[in-house]
Amino acid sequence: MTVRDAEVVDLDNLAKLWYDAWQDSHAELVPPELKRLRTLSSFRERLADALANVRVAVGTGGPIGFHVVKDDELYQLFVAASARGSGVAAVLIADAEEQFLRNGIKTAWLACAIGNSRAARFYEKCGWRRTGTMTNYAETSEGVFPLETWRYEKDLEDQVK
Repeated sequence: MTVRDAEVVDLDNLAKLWYDAWQDSHAELVPPELKRLRTLSSFRERLADALANVRVAVGTGGPIGFHVVKDDELYQLFVAASARGSGVAAVLIADAEEQFLRNGIKTAWLACAIGNSRAARFYEKCGWRRTGTMTNYAETSEGVFPLETWRYEKDLEDQVK
């Protein structure tokens, strides 16, 4: 497996990966109005808009996961179902943390869907701590959608000492 910057040629595969992974992990946790807006084409559009900030994990058969860093936020982190439990997510989160450090970010944060216990356990195992809940303004084709989420933070300065 390698991690590299995403390219335009990756968009369709990454959009499908994101759509499928989101359905597995979020569809039952969010309001129906948001679920309706999370279409395959909406994921592709969001990836295309964020392409300069997307890093992709590539296995022998193509993309198996990705992350998006937006300023001091780990904005997205998704792994294909077939690659879960293989260490891909840990490699991707470490890659994102290195990017934060290169960009001078001392404390990074992420939003996690309330009830996504699998993701919460993973973040905590990687040293992220839940700091409470927050209103996250999810991007949709119809504007922002306010959604209560768990907020996680990680003090990255500890990693460079």
